[in-house]
Amino acid sequence: MRAQATLETDTIVLGDQTVLTLPAGVGLGPSDGIVPVAQRMDSVSGEMQVLLTSFEPGDHWLHIGDDSLLLVVADVEVDTTTAEIRDIAPIERLPYTFWELFRWVLLAWAVAAVGIVVWWLVDRKKRHGSIFAHTEPVDTRTPYQRAVDSLEELREKRLWQSGKVKEYHTELTDIVRRFIEESTGIRATEMTSDETIAEIERGKWKEESELLRSIFITADLVKFAKSEPLPHEHEASLKSAALFVEQLWQAVKPQETEDKETGGKEL
Repeated sequence: MRAQATLETDTIVLGDQTVLTLPAGVGLGPSDGIVPVAQRMDSVSGEMQVLLTSFEPGDHWLHIGDDSLLLVVADVEVDTTTAEIRDIAPIERLPYTFWELFRWVLLAWAVAAVGIVVWWLVDRKKRHGSIFAHTEPVDTRTPYQRAVDSLEELREKRLWQSGKVKEYHTELTDIVRRFIEESTGIRATEMTSDETIAEIERGKWKEESELLRSIFITADLVKFAKSEPLPHEHEASLKSAALFVEQLWQAVKPQETEDKETGGKEL
């Protein structure tokens, strides 16, 4: 019997998500009102898992090869029968109470105290050259070295081996996002996965964008669809991250850094 496509659930609430599993070699055709969020292919079975959502209530047919699946999207009902509509009440001015006036006095004292502290800090910096006697050492590592060290530390934590799969992929993508921001100026830590990939593609780093896409797809499926990747897929994400960091750094690193760089640890 030929394998068939299956839905994790065929009924969702507006804006909720479900996972569509497609057999090897079968793709999802255009389906009105359905939004694919992320997808991941099982390299062993060849099955494709697609994370779907919809913001249009009603019945939606998913066109899968010569077959179709029905996904029902339920609207959020609002009960208007019990709502009581009233006119807007006019604004009433009430006299100030003692505690209201006292709060303004406290605020004035707080502002004065902050001003005194700021003046003291500025004066201390002028006289001593530093606000505090001891300062934290400056991290002189390049963004590449920081990323490689962080990836090695993540490997040594053995998070996914101890069942902390979501924490593992969250920390992995955070390391990659920080590296992108520090090395290219792209605000990756404030962007979605798709926005970050689009910025990398806009920088004409095509091969690097494909590596980044594979890392983010696996991580998004873990975080939002509660997917459980195979052991070799966890390792593949880490290796892809290390290769992405290496290739992007070779493309963007400052010229004066090239001769000084000692390299990082091999992952």
